[in-house]
Amino acid sequence: MTAPRILFPGFPFPEEGDGVERAIFGPDAVLDYARVETPDEIAEERWRSADAVMLFRFRLDAARIALLEQCRIVVRYGVGVDRVDRIALASRGIPLCNTPDYGTTEVADHAVSMILALRRGLVAYDGALRADLRRNWGWETAGGLRRMGAQRAAIVGLGRIGTAVALRLKAFGVDVVFHDPYLPQGVDRALGLRRAETLAEALDGADILTIHAPLTRRTKGLIDAASLARLAPGAVVVNTARGGILDLDALAAALAAGHVQAAGLDVLAEEPPDPAHPLIAAWIAGNPAVAGRLIITPHAAFHSPEAQADMRRKAAETAALYLREGKLRNVYPPDAL
Repeated sequence: MTAPRILFPGFPFPEEGDGVERAIFGPDAVLDYARVETPDEIAEERWRSADAVMLFRFRLDAARIALLEQCRIVVRYGVGVDRVDRIALASRGIPLCNTPDYGTTEVADHAVSMILALRRGLVAYDGALRADLRRNWGWETAGGLRRMGAQRAAIVGLGRIGTAVALRLKAFGVDVVFHDPYLPQGVDRALGLRRAETLAEALDGADILTIHAPLTRRTKGLIDAASLARLAPGAVVVNTARGGILDLDALAAALAAGHVQAAGLDVLAEEPPDPAHPLIAAWIAGNPAVAGRLIITPHAAFHSPEAQADMRRKAAETAALYLREGKLRNVYPPDAL
């Protein structure tokens, strides 16, 4: 049997060597690390000869999928698969798998950390004291502080990460309501949560909104101006899922109006974001209108050394299992959601 050739487009871990992948794929496998900035820099022959493709941040569009002449599987490092043309891949009979369980705790911790930082005024206090230590030494310099146990949180999407967030918020005494139309009945009772059958029901009067849904045709722009208007005045909004789910212009307007007190964003529809966007420009400039009320992190919620090691190992195991035994796991259906 010919040794498999594994293509790693834009391999993101060059400084760590190939020890993780080599241990899993074996000594005879050809590990083709394409350490490039864009997929256009990868020669067509490398796509054509790949038996498996291990995808990180590059997009896999129909044109490149057409080059996959002998590819048997594509594995996405991470949870989201919105960068892959799933229909084109399915038309070639190539399964797409993701790595859904590598950074669950990291993303959940990140989301809850943002909520706590904003609801306890940590960012606002820090900024105010750095601006004028003596004059701003007082609790009045941060707005929107609330007791955690006096709030209701709406969780949109109760998958692995959403569940982890829900359990963390419950530990702080938060009343947690979730909306996820794809979960079976009884999940709410098993976890001790409240289920909202509609998005509107979940959002109405919520003090906290945290987003944990995948980006699909149905969820793109799901949280728009009308959705934000349903939240309680002074709500906190956190997005660690995908930027395209939350309308950034609508969020900017809600922050300006004060209906949304504060927001934490680890993801944006455009990454890095356009610095000319009014909300991003105000944040960069430290505009008093958003100072202490907006946290932006660089799509980093998933990251820790432990999560990175899990991601590499689990993704490689998924590909190797299929190449050797024809067994699939974590398959993402082309028409899912």
